[in-house]
Amino acid sequence: MADIDRRSRATKDADVLCNLAQVLGRRLCGLEISLLYMPFPAVETKLAQSAIEICRKFAREAITRVLAKTGSTHRVLPAQAAVATDAVATAYHAIFRRGEIKKHETVFLFGLGGLGMNALQLLLYIGAEIVVSDTKQACLDRALSLGVPSSHIVPLGTAPQEFVLDNFKDIKIDVVLDFVGKHQTFQDAQNIVRRGGRLLCIGSLDNQNMIEMKLATRKRLSFIFSYGSQAQDLPNVLELIATKKVEPRVQSRPLKDLQAVLAELETGEVEARVVLTHS
Repeated sequence: MADIDRRSRATKDADVLCNLAQVLGRRLCGLEISLLYMPFPAVETKLAQSAIEICRKFAREAITRVLAKTGSTHRVLPAQAAVATDAVATAYHAIFRRGEIKKHETVFLFGLGGLGMNALQLLLYIGAEIVVSDTKQACLDRALSLGVPSSHIVPLGTAPQEFVLDNFKDIKIDVVLDFVGKHQTFQDAQNIVRRGGRLLCIGSLDNQNMIEMKLATRKRLSFIFSYGSQAQDLPNVLELIATKKVEPRVQSRPLKDLQAVLAELETGEVEARVVLTHS
């Protein structure tokens, strides 16, 4: 019975690995990095071996292309490189490519999670004026430690619209970055942004959100949606990490914790990103 259970678990893990390889393989995920640079223990099933080879293949291809364009990877930790194409490049693409945010602009940032915290560091690098909002005090405290003035941090329990109205009468919000995508943040964004302003939508926690047509039309708002990144973003992203302009939050865990990490993802216990490595 024990042997059957062991084989069943191995097959289940192999299925998970295959799914991870197919879904995340092209994005240089943490699984790929660990498989590329570190030996993998013997696995009983051919299915798991196939998943490993898929990961290695896509990881090698991605890394080879990056190395051809930049020499900064030797200054980037493997765990940081693992999350670069997701948590950092997604924010980079939204801010630099889609939103084209400039130093002279004032930006309101909703959400300081795995993507939003990296977006904050990118905005600080640009030099834009930033106002931030999040539902976790720890995230607001980290924003303060990174250099956001306390006067630009929406306190917990304070409505963003009220905060902007009371504290930014002479300053207009040029751009709103929504890394949350909930009904409330989407509605707040339309109300706090200036006339002719831009709403940069990245988060999608709610599948549907409503545009207030009369408000958006009168204010001549621009709605910009951004998803993922492009290959040409990666060299710049790695250089920003290498020079410590952006320091992504990432936790390293042993590969044997795969099932536990997946469970923690489902319950919302994971902060920022997790990279699985062979220990």
